[in-house]
Amino acid sequence: MLTALDHVQLAAPPGAEDRLRAYYTRVLGMTEISKPPVLAARGGCWFAAGGVQLHLGVEEDFRPARKAHPGLRVTGIEEYARRLEERGAEVVWDDNLPGRRRFYSEDPVGNRLEFLEPDGPAPAA
Repeated sequence: MLTALDHVQLAAPPGAEDRLRAYYTRVLGMTEISKPPVLAARGGCWFAAGGVQLHLGVEEDFRPARKAHPGLRVTGIEEYARRLEERGAEVVWDDNLPGRRRFYSEDPVGNRLEFLEPDGPAPAA
């Protein structure tokens, strides 16, 4: 039986780790977490905030995820969108999901990210 989503992995081009660290920590406010040494040798970096983990893995023939994306739940979505914009990230609002306020943005290598907050109380799981 599935109980939770452990993490989401996105791809990144070789050598992008410094740009990813700056974005995921300074712009999104996540914390970098250590990769096990055997995995760290492959490059990439991992980040966490609350119960969410995003893993960025190096892919030699990298192409950014333009349609596939993680949906990241936030609180105070207006303030969070402002935070991203103040730090140079583009924010694109989308009102096509009933019951949710949401916007899209991209990380520095072009991966699509969705940020959303329920309009009212969160639905039961």
